[in-house]
Amino acid sequence: MSGTGRTPEETARLCGGILDEIERVVVGRRRTLELVLIGILAGGHILLEDLPGLGKTLIARSFAKVLGLEFARIQFTPDMLPSDVVGAAMYDQRNSEMVFRPGPVFTNLLLADEINRTPPKTQAALLEAMGEGQVSVDGETRKLPQPFVVLATDNPIEYEGTYELPEAQLDRFLMRLRLGYLQPVEEVAMVQRRLDRGQDHVELAQVIEAGELLAMRSSLEQIEVSPDLVDYAVAIVTATRANPQIQVGASPRGSLALVQLARGEALMRRRDFVVPDDIKKVVVPALAHRVVLRPELWVRQVSADDVIAALMASVPTPRTDPAAGPSAGATAGGRRGAGAS
Repeated sequence: MSGTGRTPEETARLCGGILDEIERVVVGRRRTLELVLIGILAGGHILLEDLPGLGKTLIARSFAKVLGLEFARIQFTPDMLPSDVVGAAMYDQRNSEMVFRPGPVFTNLLLADEINRTPPKTQAALLEAMGEGQVSVDGETRKLPQPFVVLATDNPIEYEGTYELPEAQLDRFLMRLRLGYLQPVEEVAMVQRRLDRGQDHVELAQVIEAGELLAMRSSLEQIEVSPDLVDYAVAIVTATRANPQIQVGASPRGSLALVQLARGEALMRRRDFVVPDDIKKVVVPALAHRVVLRPELWVRQVSADDVIAALMASVPTPRTDPAAGPSAGATAGGRRGAGAS
């Protein structure tokens, strides 16, 4: 099964089953779960940033179980060393030789819990792993298992004993998500569900295997992106570099992330082509963490999410939108013809 490719329709159907299973324990977070799954399908790493107790760790564990991924967790602390993350050579007295002992990074899904509590040197130990899928220790490069996904969490309100993630580290994350509080009706449903089942733990079923996830990822490459939408995505990223409220704009990696996430959004909607709305729906998670605002905005408590959302209004939306006209149900060839009109 792991060696066969998947069509976008098959992948979308599997995604529905994955999300339904996770929603057995994660209540009221369907859109967040969709975005996390889109990020995983796009081969990226995800930063979950929000207050304690909002389900960040539960989401990571649930995805590992349902996707059939080997799971490891690192609870970052101020005294953690890089070797605690990637591993180190240890002396084996039995063989009188140095033996490499892999760190927790050698897994499929790594939960980097409270990543901003550890010093930059240890944070940097993840850079190569996240960017290249490998680690270098004692002059030797070791490949990580595939798929390899980092789900990192951080707490944005505690500053004492924390270290702000540098731009290079943030840029390695495909997206950043902020959960927010549940609506009262959703929180009531969560509490009632706990009372009804009579226990804390819920055993989730495994829906796919790790190899199947790789096949699902390949189906993302079948999602069409017309040239005008590529131009649109790049125009949005370029606008971040010219915006007077932004000190440092998004890198070219932001353009790649925006297009890949838009393809994932289209797949979730069971389409094999991207429309402008797909880009709009993922632009804040894809770009807000890649920009640096001017210092005066921080004092005024203006967030990067707000700036990116407002910036969208200054970028003209392509007139070609297959979902808006008669061509919505057309074939791929018909869509390309509509795009040329």
